[in-house]
Amino acid sequence: MASDAAPLTEGSPRRGALRSLSSLAWRHPRLKALGEISPPVAAFLLVYVAALVALFVSAFWSVDPFTSEIVRSWSLDNFRTLWDDPTYRTIALRTIGIASAVTVTCVLLAFPYAYFLVRVATPRLRVALLVLTLLPLWVSYLVRVYSWRLILNEDGALNWSLAKLALPQLHIAFTNWAMWLVYTYIWFPFMVLPVYAALEKIPYSLMEASADLGARGGTTLRRVILPLAVPGIAAGSIFTFSLTLGDYIAPTLVGGPSSQLIGNVVFANVGVANNVPFAAAFAMVPLGIMALYLALMKRLGAFDNL
Repeated sequence: MASDAAPLTEGSPRRGALRSLSSLAWRHPRLKALGEISPPVAAFLLVYVAALVALFVSAFWSVDPFTSEIVRSWSLDNFRTLWDDPTYRTIALRTIGIASAVTVTCVLLAFPYAYFLVRVATPRLRVALLVLTLLPLWVSYLVRVYSWRLILNEDGALNWSLAKLALPQLHIAFTNWAMWLVYTYIWFPFMVLPVYAALEKIPYSLMEASADLGARGGTTLRRVILPLAVPGIAAGSIFTFSLTLGDYIAPTLVGGPSSQLIGNVVFANVGVANNVPFAAAFAMVPLGIMALYLALMKRLGAFDNL
């Protein structure tokens, strides 16, 4: 089939324009870089930043109690409710507490595991363990949470195993303990990978030098390895803390009536209560917490391991 487009000959206007544009980009590298990053920056501003601005603005609106229509007048009523009502303060503190507990637990489990992978495991065993660590990420999030719901039920696998060992049963289904356990399992790979990357960067010669200077294993761990692994730990904590802070599915499936988190309240106000302004105001709380958390983690060098 013959093409309608005119061929690009040496003296055609189209080739001349392309050559002029190429020459302009070569003479002005900054202009070339600006042209390259403009499309993704524009998409970021239009999609992500614009959504955050809309969220921030709608947090100052309210809902008419009679018509359920959104009243677009500025007020601080939503934030005043969040501050004055002890229920919402308890939910916010519970969310921060569980996110902190999950992060600390993941650090305590991931650090020795990553150290074993880097310094002890053979290459073949290291690859096998890394694959097994990442394998749950290939499964749907809902499937993983539902599997833990089956394990933690009163007649689930956990209590069945304890009964076989003649041990007392645990009643942790639909409690905060269940959420802590499920979150630790789900976010564990997100902590392992940054810590593994940080430990892998530590030269083995540093540990040999520490040993040559008379330091024992514990001293080397405390004064050489841990300080150099802090950026990786901080990077992993960003994932575990932020993902727990904004999740609302796991509390719905494995949490109980007293296990509501910020995400649950936001979801309920968007859907059932139809109070989007209040949901937007409550959603600003984890955003503010994460802004402070990211500023702290940046000082610890976390962004170098992301």
